[in-house]
Amino acid sequence: MANRLNGKVAIVTGGNSGIGEGTAQLFAQEGAKVIIMARRQDQGKSVEAAIRSTGGEATFIACDVGDESMVNTAVEQAADVYGEINVLFNNAGGGGRENFPNESSEEFTRVINTNLNGTLYMSQAVWPHMVLAGGGAIVNMSSVAATRGTSPKMHEKFGSTSSSYWAAKAGVDAMTRYMAGIGGGVGIRVNGVRPGQIMTPGATRGTITDADGGHHAFEGMFELMQMIDGPGYPIDVANLVLFLVSGESRFITSQIIHIDGGTPVQI
Repeated sequence: MANRLNGKVAIVTGGNSGIGEGTAQLFAQEGAKVIIMARRQDQGKSVEAAIRSTGGEATFIACDVGDESMVNTAVEQAADVYGEINVLFNNAGGGGRENFPNESSEEFTRVINTNLNGTLYMSQAVWPHMVLAGGGAIVNMSSVAATRGTSPKMHEKFGSTSSSYWAAKAGVDAMTRYMAGIGGGVGIRVNGVRPGQIMTPGATRGTITDADGGHHAFEGMFELMQMIDGPGYPIDVANLVLFLVSGESRFITSQIIHIDGGTPVQI
């Protein structure tokens, strides 16, 4: 099936690389006019050019999702470019290198701000535009970190992302369900995705060079837990996000779906 987003205007935050880049490209292939929002202008412009080179419609707008004023300005600019907003993928985020009990309050606040506050700021800014458009679809980026724990031996052997990242993604899950309850009355569906071992530049710490290269930072832990041999790739997540924002999922909201190869250590 093609043209599942024909004529729709879609914002993808963190659309400059990894899952965001793959999703922006897929949205464009399915007929969407894509707004790529990210901090790294060179990378964002590169994705914009790649989409346009294949006949797609894309515009890059510089934005730090943790800066509420910048978010509001960027969303208004997006609406000025394309007239309305129908789809939002709150993808931007990331963890930190410090961890409990030695994670600084500055690091904790930074990670919470990008992942959780950024999801709030973007959703609040986009919401009235979706209401005016007669409805829309939002997908929030969560993580398997929001639903599982680690034993002392797992943490010692494999490590983990920062405690702030786990807390932020659990907050994103709760916010997703809350937003969906409000959105049901105005035609806005809100869902989330929880990736596991996905090969992105951030998760591989820059080692990935192609679809078969590099290693995930927590490859050993995931390989022990997954029911399906890994890893996954950005297109795997992009395909799920596309489904959740398309008409094929019209009766689905308030769901956070795992895409992790069947990782059983979760609640």
